[in-house]
Amino acid sequence: MAYALTMKLRKLTLVLLITLIALNLICVSSFEFEVGGKKRGWTKPIRNETGAYNIWATKHRFHIGDILYFKYHENDSVLVVNKTSYKSCTLSNPIATFKGGNTTFQFDRYGYFYFISGQNGHCKAGQKLIVRVMVHPLHMVPQLAPSPNDGSSRDGWGTSNWLPDSVNSSGKGSVASYMMTALGAMMVILYSLA
Repeated sequence: MAYALTMKLRKLTLVLLITLIALNLICVSSFEFEVGGKKRGWTKPIRNETGAYNIWATKHRFHIGDILYFKYHENDSVLVVNKTSYKSCTLSNPIATFKGGNTTFQFDRYGYFYFISGQNGHCKAGQKLIVRVMVHPLHMVPQLAPSPNDGSSRDGWGTSNWLPDSVNSSGKGSVASYMMTALGAMMVILYSLA
């Protein structure tokens, strides 16, 4: 009788372990977002759609590891720029330039990312995008002490500050992290009973 109970507990522990691993894979996986959606893509807005890309971005949550996919005409391009160049639609001195009609960009840090079209007039017409990459609860790290302000840019791309100005509210624990903790605790208890 005791042997049968032990075997059932071990099977249950195995099922819980597999569930925990599956939940962990789901929580830390990255997603690919097609900028502007499948119908629009990365194109110059028509009429009064100057905020269309930023409206699109507000409907999504971006995390470190996520990927933006830009689908655009081959005569266009995607420029990664700082906040100042974004606001003024300055095409010179971008942080990165992408050409060819298909571009993927993976987020490697949290904070703000600024994208504009490399074609003259397109940015001023609204072909620009701000993305805020959030801190995932599983990736939170202690904040560094702020450095003295040396007068350089604080938009996330300046040389003195690679961290954004603040941590957003998504840093609070998620339901999935609580569930994974509870499953782990159950596994420890069941294993100790076996």
